[in-house]
Amino acid sequence: MWSRRELKARGKAAFKSRYWMCVAIALIMTLILGGGAGVMAGSAGSRIDLTPNSGNTSSITENVDIPELPGGFDDVGEAFGHLKEALAEAKDSGILFAVIALVAGVLLVAGLVSLLLKLLLLNPLEVGCQNFFLRNSEGSGQLNDLERGFTPAWGNNVKTMFLRGLFLALWSLLFVIPGIVKAYSYRMVPFILSDHPEMRGTEVITLSRQMMRGQKWRAFVLDLSFLGWHILSLLTIGILGVFYVAPYKRCTDAELYQALKREQGL
Repeated sequence: MWSRRELKARGKAAFKSRYWMCVAIALIMTLILGGGAGVMAGSAGSRIDLTPNSGNTSSITENVDIPELPGGFDDVGEAFGHLKEALAEAKDSGILFAVIALVAGVLLVAGLVSLLLKLLLLNPLEVGCQNFFLRNSEGSGQLNDLERGFTPAWGNNVKTMFLRGLFLALWSLLFVIPGIVKAYSYRMVPFILSDHPEMRGTEVITLSRQMMRGQKWRAFVLDLSFLGWHILSLLTIGILGVFYVAPYKRCTDAELYQALKREQGL
């Protein structure tokens, strides 16, 4: 029976054995799965002096430069009235409908491209990344292990990962908890694909469910044991996550798969 301490010790040793490769491939996986954390900073606007001038307690608006409205409008209500008339004319002439249709079309095309990119490229790449961590746990991880996502069974990887995503989406419709439970059930799918590219999609998903039967709670606790590291990663604006936490966690996940294989004689 595997233990968290044992898996994490093995994962850390595998991580340190090929530090920079683990960091790079864990970063790729983070980007694929959308789990990266970004920091956005910016400021805009102007200061308004609220301090009375030389004891003058007149209206604050005297200290603010209010630009004139374009077109010579002195009245804001008049400006909005003209804007409303312009929109009405655009609606009557069909321009507004054409603009809305164009924007909707662009968004639809962008969505389809994004979906195809995930199905045809990113999902197989996830299989390749997990294959690297799996081989690294065996002491032979190399960058060319990423190729397993595309050869010899790219089509099967695409189909199987699509089925996994579809099943997770359907289970998630039954509220959050069933989706989380099934995410743990299907957790081993990329590892099984890297180990057995000849297996059909439904067989891979069924085997993953069998491997995780009775193990989901223990796997959840294993994930929870990394909570402190994730908090420290946030405190370092994600730097610790990129260079330590994420690759350490990926290597430990590979050790979990190896332990389940041994326990179930696969």
